[in-house]
Amino acid sequence: MKAAVLAISITLLAGRMWAQEHQHDEGASGELNAATQAMEHHHHDGPHMHMSALRQPQPGDQQKADAIVQQTRQAMEKYRDYQVALNDGFRIFLPNVPQKMYHFTNYSNAFAAAFSFDPSKPTSLLYQKTGDGYKLIGAMFTAPVGFSEDQLNQRVPLSVAQWHQHVNMCKPPQGRQVEMLRKNSRFGLNGSISTREECEAAGGTFMPHVFGWMVHLYPWEKMSDDIWSVERQLNKESNNEHQHHDHDMSDTEQH
Repeated sequence: MKAAVLAISITLLAGRMWAQEHQHDEGASGELNAATQAMEHHHHDGPHMHMSALRQPQPGDQQKADAIVQQTRQAMEKYRDYQVALNDGFRIFLPNVPQKMYHFTNYSNAFAAAFSFDPSKPTSLLYQKTGDGYKLIGAMFTAPVGFSEDQLNQRVPLSVAQWHQHVNMCKPPQGRQVEMLRKNSRFGLNGSISTREECEAAGGTFMPHVFGWMVHLYPWEKMSDDIWSVERQLNKESNNEHQHHDHDMSDTEQH
C-alpha cells in the first residue's frame, strides 16, 4: 500500500513539475504544441486507444448514472466562474498552448481518485476559451490504469458510459516532438509505431499507457448519450479532449 501511494505521489508531482517547467520555457512551446495537437487529432479506432466495453443495461444503472450527473452538476455550478476554480486549487494545463478544450486539473482530486470515486470532485474541469475568459462545459474523472472494467463499472455503469485509455505510444527522442505532427508520422498517438520493439529500434521511448482511465461528463446536456458522449470526448478534431493533460507521464497510475 505504501509503495502504491508513493508511486502515485511521484507521478502527480512529476506531472506538475513537467508542466511548470515547460509552460515557462518559450523554447519548448513548439514541442508542446506538437504533443498537444498529436493527442487532439488521434483517432479512437486504432492501436493507440483502448475503450471499455459497453455493457448491457442492468437494473439501477441509469438511476446511478443520473445521480452522478446531478451531484457533479451541483458541485460544478460555482466553477462557471473559472476564477473560483483557480482559487480552489484547479490549475490550467498548458494555458499558453491554443486548445479547443482546456483542462483545469486539481491534483489533490486526482490523487484521491486513485482510491475512491467522488462525483463532486472531478480530476479536471473542462472549459472552452471565450475571449479573455473560459466557459465551463464539463468534467473529467480518472481511475488508475490497472483498474479492471468491473472496478470502472462500480464507479460509473459501463452500460451508460465508456472509459478510455491512451495506449502504445512511442515518444520521440528528446527535441523531436514536432515529428508527431508530420504526415505519416512514426511517433505519437497518430504514429505507425505501436510496439515496444519498433519504438526502441527508432530511438524512442515506449509508453504502454500514456495516462490512466478517463471519462468525460457534460452535465448540462439533456440526453444521456450527450452527457456521456464518447464522440465528444474522443473526437479531438472538433472538440479536443484532451488534450488536456499532455503530461509526460508514462506507464503510471494517473491523467
